Amino acid sequence: MLIAAFEGWNDAGSAASSALAHIAESWDVREVSRLDPDLFHDFQVNRPTISRDERGHRVLTWPSTTVSVTATPQRGRRLVLVQGVEPSMRWRDFCGQLLDIAEELDVGTVVCLGALLADVPHTRPIPVQTSSDDRRVQALLDVEESDYDGPTGITGVLTHLAADRNMHALNVWAAVPHYVAQPPSPKATLAILTALDELLGEPTPVGDLPEDAKAWQDGVDELASDDPEVAEYVQQLEEAKDTAELPEASGEAIAREFEKFLRRRDPGHGPG
Repeated sequence: MLIAAFEGWNDAGSAASSALAHIAESWDVREVSRLDPDLFHDFQVNRPTISRDERGHRVLTWPSTTVSVTATPQRGRRLVLVQGVEPSMRWRDFCGQLLDIAEELDVGTVVCLGALLADVPHTRPIPVQTSSDDRRVQALLDVEESDYDGPTGITGVLTHLAADRNMHALNVWAAVPHYVAQPPSPKATLAILTALDELLGEPTPVGDLPEDAKAWQDGVDELASDDPEVAEYVQQLEEAKDTAELPEASGEAIAREFEKFLRRRDPGHGPG
């Protein structure tokens, strides 16, 4: 399985790129390829950065896309991680290079992570939608095809071209409250990782994210309490969200949530 996330248009609150970075930092990864940034980036849009290394030397870092491999700790499932910045140009060539590498690494499934700004309250669970236009994936994972029509980012292009190569393709998107759009968004990052649990069949590492998510929510609560208009708006979002989700309070939905809880509590518990 290949999992990709790109900073930029597809990454509200840096939630998606942070989720993949969290996996890369928590599991042993080995970089196998790096795409040439000169071919795909406008450096006036995504500028290189200057920083200092451990020895105090100044280092120039260019925006780039890396391909790394790792394995899940419990089942030993091989993962290919693609991390980078959404390219400025030559998207078809960009995706072609990534998918060529994916084929060389025997990837059968491509999962793209994303996050968008939405009218959702920060006080409720972050909505995450997993979608696929692949009938086989829909039947296996009980997911629906995306109903979105309109401009797309590099994640939409990559999954579309992956499907053209007969790879399974999925998109996992989190909805970030638009009134707290600035990164980081640890609650959305945690929601994306939880959704990945379903695809991998074992827990992804969360580290301090639950505590960070609570601190983030407490901080937004405090800001909202200082502004009556914001507090009223949040209350309206809560009421709309709660009303819309009433039909979801079914035994099946509760069972799914309990299954997630068990996997977090006991890493050895999982499907099969």
